[in-house]
Amino acid sequence: MISSLSRLLAFLAASLLLDAAVYGAGQGTAQYGPLPAGVILVKGAWSSAAGTLSPLPEDGRMSNGRYDNAYFGLGYAVGSDWTQRYEGPPPSDSGYYVLAQIEPQNPALDSSKGHILIAAQDLFFTLAPVRSALELVSYHRQHLGAEYRVERDPIKVRIANRDFVRLDYLSTVAGLHWHVFATEIRCHVVQFVFTGSSTKTMERLVENMKTMLQPTVSPPVCLKDFATPDTVLEREEPIFSQPRFNPVAVRIVIDQEGRVKHIHFLSAFPEQAKNISDALLQWRFKPYLLNGQPVEVETGLLFGRTARPSTAALR
Repeated sequence: MISSLSRLLAFLAASLLLDAAVYGAGQGTAQYGPLPAGVILVKGAWSSAAGTLSPLPEDGRMSNGRYDNAYFGLGYAVGSDWTQRYEGPPPSDSGYYVLAQIEPQNPALDSSKGHILIAAQDLFFTLAPVRSALELVSYHRQHLGAEYRVERDPIKVRIANRDFVRLDYLSTVAGLHWHVFATEIRCHVVQFVFTGSSTKTMERLVENMKTMLQPTVSPPVCLKDFATPDTVLEREEPIFSQPRFNPVAVRIVIDQEGRVKHIHFLSAFPEQAKNISDALLQWRFKPYLLNGQPVEVETGLLFGRTARPSTAALR
């Protein structure tokens, strides 16, 4: 008989692959398996930043039983008997982040406690046809495999003075349940995914969400496709010395005077990041007014391969 821990690990792996397939749809068929002998992994396209120092989505940390993320302004106290053993991968070029994978300190003794996945999907660059947390969770629900059964269809709930969308489903074969909670922050859908065999334990983790901290500082105004011929007053095109065929998704923060102050590359080769940064720091935007006052704006741009008709970025 397969132990509950073995079942949990097997179906967690299946769940993570399902999430990657759903939220990164359209990126091609992934290949999994052991590396061939003699292969050396070389760091290529990677997440990076330029301009003024600013928190990044992937900078969240788990410490003393608590997950904190300055970019999203979130703090979630799980408990001292939970930990994060492994860092998540860098964000995909379609903006999917594994922010934290949290498990019991001693999974062999506490297998019934399950697993917590905190993830985020950038709505600027997602290839799925969604524009909100409700649409993303509904898309996830529609693409569940035949081995899963929905226990609760997507429904809006209010937790810690924030709107979430909740979805519950299970696998009768594994005896595991999934509770998904998704909320929108800075044009991302941030997701808390609780997986386990004990619904009582999972509900206690959900209950902990009521103590979640909220942002104390207002983030920049988030606007998709803000960079248009009407808003860009001055621009400089990046010059590339090497041909690359990867899309380069970039988030930028524009200050009150219309200057680019912060640049975040979701996935770019070093020379791409440098050349694009050098160009973007010379761009000048028309200041965005909110209630008659200029405010900071966060928006997205896509350079390189033109494979995403949903993003009307300048090239």
